[in-house]
Amino acid sequence: MTVEALANQLGFKTLCMPSPEKEIQGVYIGDLLSWVMGKADQGNVWITIMSNVNTLAVATLVDASCILLAEEVIPDAEILETAKAKGINILSTPLSAYRAAIMLAESLS
Repeated sequence: MTVEALANQLGFKTLCMPSPEKEIQGVYIGDLLSWVMGKADQGNVWITIMSNVNTLAVATLVDASCILLAEEVIPDAEILETAKAKGINILSTPLSAYRAAIMLAESLS
């Protein structure tokens, strides 16, 4: 499933989608950036509440399909501009990370 299809299917808010065709290969949840760098896999939807510029570096490093910001987190305009320039998809949801993960698990299985 692509990031664009996922966002449409689950109703996640699209904040930045320069690469809608990226394929989703799984899900990773975490807010400790060094942990995500070592544990997330390429193509994962990364669920987090972190919205600073360092999340963009980590998403690029692990080649995440997108960042899904839980609990209605919205990054500032500068972060979104940088994400667009780097080809990083960012979605947002009012759901908790747990609830978003359940929806993703049901949708991806």
